[in-house]
Amino acid sequence: MTEAEILSGLTDIFRETFDDDSIELTMNTTADDIDRWDSFNHINILVAVEEQFKIKFQTAEIEGLKNVGEFVHLFEKKSAKGVSA
Repeated sequence: MTEAEILSGLTDIFRETFDDDSIELTMNTTADDIDRWDSFNHINILVAVEEQFKIKFQTAEIEGLKNVGEFVHLFEKKSAKGVSA
């Protein structure tokens, strides 16, 4: 998957999670940019990504992510290695 495809898929998940079709993710989007992006919804996003894309993330991998772009790059790295659920 390309960076743009991953970002598009994540945008769909965010829109569904937050019930907000106006969300437009960028590589620089952070939790501060989206209302209600708290720890509970963070878990919901991760579970949805893992289920939809069949990729497993370890807690240590996601703890230090600063923005959506870093998550996209982690996603690319994991999918390139064929690390699936």
